[in-house]
Amino acid sequence: MPKQQVKIDNIFHALGDSTRLAVVERLSRGPAAVSDLAKPFGMALPSFTQHLGVLEKSGLVRSAKSGRVRTYFLVPENLRSAQSWLKTQRKMWEKRLDQLDSYLQTLKEK
Repeated sequence: MPKQQVKIDNIFHALGDSTRLAVVERLSRGPAAVSDLAKPFGMALPSFTQHLGVLEKSGLVRSAKSGRVRTYFLVPENLRSAQSWLKTQRKMWEKRLDQLDSYLQTLKEK
């Protein structure tokens, strides 16, 4: 599997979970410490950090540690690769639907 496809697969896998998607949405407003990110979810911290690990592995977030506090940051460039893939898919499907529409119009006219 090409490297780009693996990257996109990892991104969509990461975004496919509601907890991780909510974390990405939260990080779009700015960096946050793990404890702040975990508060709304009511789950054990080790479970929550597994979600952060998936996001980090996908390249959607990065972390930095200062003292005892680990802070996470969004990496928007990797969201752009998913957006680019979706744009390509949209163009392809719009073209196919236009072709289907044209075909159906010719059948209707007959």
